[in-house]
Amino acid sequence: MNMKNNDAAKKKLDLWGGLECTVNRVNDAYFSQLERNGHATRNHDLERFASLGITAIRYPVLWERTAPESIDNPDWSWPDQRLAALRDLGITPIAGLVHHGSGPRHTSLIDPDFALQLAQYAGAVAKRYPWIEYYTPVNEPLTTARFSGLYGVWYPHGKDDRTFIQALLTQCRAVVLSMQEIRKVNPAAKLVQTDDLGKTYTTPAMADIADFYNHRRWLAWDLLCGMVDETHALWRYLTDHGAYADDLLWFRDHPCPPDIIGINYYITGERWLDERIDRYPERYIGGDANRPFADIEAARALATPTPGIGPLLQEAWERYGLPIAVTEAHIDANREDQMRWLLEIWLAAKQLREHGADVRAVTVWALLGSYDWNCLVTACNGYYEPGPFDVRSPLPRPTAVANLMRELASGKPLTHPVLQGHGWWRRPGRFFCQPVATRAAASSIFNPERFTESHSIQPILITGATGTLGSAFARMCEQRNLAYRVLTRKEMDIADPSSVAQAIERYQPWAVINAGGYVRVDDAESAHQLCFRENTLGPSILAAACAMHDVQLLNFSSDLVFDGRKFAPYIESDPVSPLNIYGKSKADAEEKVLRVYPRSLMVRTSAFFGPWDEANFVTQALNRLSQGASFSAASDVIVSPTFVPDLVRTCLDLLIDKEHGIWHLTNATPVTWAEFACKAAEMAGISTENLQPLPSAELNYVASRPGYSALGSERGVLLPPLEDALARYVQLRAEHASAEQIDQAVQYGGI
Repeated sequence: MNMKNNDAAKKKLDLWGGLECTVNRVNDAYFSQLERNGHATRNHDLERFASLGITAIRYPVLWERTAPESIDNPDWSWPDQRLAALRDLGITPIAGLVHHGSGPRHTSLIDPDFALQLAQYAGAVAKRYPWIEYYTPVNEPLTTARFSGLYGVWYPHGKDDRTFIQALLTQCRAVVLSMQEIRKVNPAAKLVQTDDLGKTYTTPAMADIADFYNHRRWLAWDLLCGMVDETHALWRYLTDHGAYADDLLWFRDHPCPPDIIGINYYITGERWLDERIDRYPERYIGGDANRPFADIEAARALATPTPGIGPLLQEAWERYGLPIAVTEAHIDANREDQMRWLLEIWLAAKQLREHGADVRAVTVWALLGSYDWNCLVTACNGYYEPGPFDVRSPLPRPTAVANLMRELASGKPLTHPVLQGHGWWRRPGRFFCQPVATRAAASSIFNPERFTESHSIQPILITGATGTLGSAFARMCEQRNLAYRVLTRKEMDIADPSSVAQAIERYQPWAVINAGGYVRVDDAESAHQLCFRENTLGPSILAAACAMHDVQLLNFSSDLVFDGRKFAPYIESDPVSPLNIYGKSKADAEEKVLRVYPRSLMVRTSAFFGPWDEANFVTQALNRLSQGASFSAASDVIVSPTFVPDLVRTCLDLLIDKEHGIWHLTNATPVTWAEFACKAAEMAGISTENLQPLPSAELNYVASRPGYSALGSERGVLLPPLEDALARYVQLRAEHASAEQIDQAVQYGGI
């Protein structure tokens, strides 16, 4: 290992930030993350970023946005304002000029003039901002070449090795020429060259393909470092697929080694190849008719998890001997696993530094989250992954990842209890196939003790063991590796202060979820005392105890706190005016709980349906209609249905984020009960002939109900639309999925 940078390795590991700013082209459509996450028009995000403790940020000064028509006619107004603000905040910008893009409409990654035009733009950027020191002229040239030239996903939609190589060489040449132009203005300018670094593992029969992939992953950096000549492992591959020797040797003669190797690391980057295709789901089968094979995320297949990013960083250090930074650290996962992923990468970087490598920083990617990367941003489907901030609120809302960043940046002790558990990529339930036994790679550097479960993890206490919500929370906590304890009334009677105090003292929870309560709306009219004991007195006692012990509390309320006279979706600040005893008990609980413990999280929701019980409205409707029996539903009562898995997942994220106050959580689509049943039946392909829409007056309700109680939100719409939720519910029903299959589908977003 190159030890020349020991002094640098002794310095503090920096925390950087990254802003998802991709402007990719699909045919003639452009997909801009900056437009979708709102940063393009929101002026105060930079102060939010500064609050995280970052010292540098990968920041877009994108060619397509600044000079879309001509390099001679740029509009500098946006980067002028933003870069000046970063400078004032003391945050170092790493200027990105092309980010998974192909340039303005008049060029592309296989245009011979692309490199010269980008270099001209880079020189203009340097003249405009001569104080900028760090640049990434082209983000992930190898990865972008694969998506654009080999897989046909992005423009110019090539699907062959020749186009891939052409796109790669074009981008790498653009980096060299861009840095030449930038250094004419600022000789001290530094190149931070990013790319996705993973690794491929395989059976002996697939070793040749794995070896090729493992050589190919270095190509962009190898070219820039002048390492590609006739002795390079991929020289024949490159020249056999259209690369001219002179074009390759140009990089040897014009080396532009990165000042910092920027490694982007994702859970999908480590792959497992296997010729035994019958062992794997069909979606993972690739190759061709002569040689089909499975290509699957290693985490989903290998019985022994890989060590993670640490050995990959070590490989890069040993190969190049250049300073390294993790320039993207992000995972599409539940909140606790986002935090566990970041911590795992941070600790691996620190461990490598302790062994002499010059690892400069870890970059938390997607500070504002990202949209539709699950389809490689080829469509605007609305699939959003939050980051340290969640932009689905009126202003970006800090999540628990933001607080973790502050703790890492400051060196303070890490405080969140959920960090004590394994991430999903190290848990037994992660597999999408029969686990493959392999010999684990030995590592003397990366300490496996970090991935050992603690025996003193604080749990979440859950009430309502037999109810829909209580059992759903227990199931989801189990899936997400969140320590929990479901308590019966004997173990904790929430309406008995001494019982609550004893339970909290015994279990030492960090949070309590009150998922129980009296739910029989009509019976409550004649059972006032019991309803108020369970729905009002109990929650207020829980709130007092949680306030005393500094324990987070999640409690549930209902759309029935409203009287229906608004005839538009109710938001959190609307005044309550319940029409029945049940609604009154919930409204009183809201007032008492939030007065006693303002840090409580109070979730109003409505009209549950889901895959885990047979008693919910949709399941009953579809069961009866599929049997040819009649089913009656109110045609004049409008609600906003809620898919229980979506509700529980989001509630856990909010609880981990330490959110408080009233939140409305539903699948955000107002429908009558009859329309709800009709939508579900039509989606399931079941006849609605026997569905009987009736006025609520004919349904023998005892308790008065509002004619309109749909819930909207002024704090953020966090659940998918009803059609999306119903489609997932119906798919599971159609597949007659087992409980285990349902759990896996819900956990991993497979439905």
